[in-house]
Amino acid sequence: MQNHPSRPSDSEIIRRIIDGDVNSFEYLLKKYQDHVLRIVTKHIPYNEVEEMAQEAFVKAYQALPGFREQGSFKQWLSAITVRTCYDFWRKQYRSRELPMSNLSKRHRDWLEKTLSSESDLSFSEESRAKEAGELLDWALSKLSARDRMVLELVYLEGLSVKEAAGLLGWSVSNVKVRSFRSRKKLKTLLKGVQPKGRVR
Repeated sequence: MQNHPSRPSDSEIIRRIIDGDVNSFEYLLKKYQDHVLRIVTKHIPYNEVEEMAQEAFVKAYQALPGFREQGSFKQWLSAITVRTCYDFWRKQYRSRELPMSNLSKRHRDWLEKTLSSESDLSFSEESRAKEAGELLDWALSKLSARDRMVLELVYLEGLSVKEAAGLLGWSVSNVKVRSFRSRKKLKTLLKGVQPKGRVR
């Protein structure tokens, strides 16, 4: 697909920025802000989304001189955004101050499906969605930031191991091993919860 004659390519814009025309970055920001927001919304609590999206763009701007055009700018920006989300969870898990209560519908649906297949976890229909959300909040908070991001990318979003590795900047074998282990840890955590017990 060719570029519109009146619209410069991403590469041209990047060259302008590196050459000192910092205002040209606004073009990239407007072009990709929805894309970045979609990624961040999948991984970060709602009240932190805007700030983390801005953080991703700041990191992208600072890293522009290292952009080598081996892939598309959009792909490169996606990787920076995913790593920004990962950094967010690393910081939060160090401080453990984040209220774990902002689950996406995708997470709730996934956990409800997972729990419905577990014979030792039976919830009433009325409380299932709420309990599933609380359980996922609790279980994800017990995983490391690395395990959480791999689990979300591979199992919740359905990315291939290779795609997840590319976004995170890790080796394929690292993602393979970690995705297997993180899923196993999550299952162990969920099985250890009493059906009628309240998650703290």
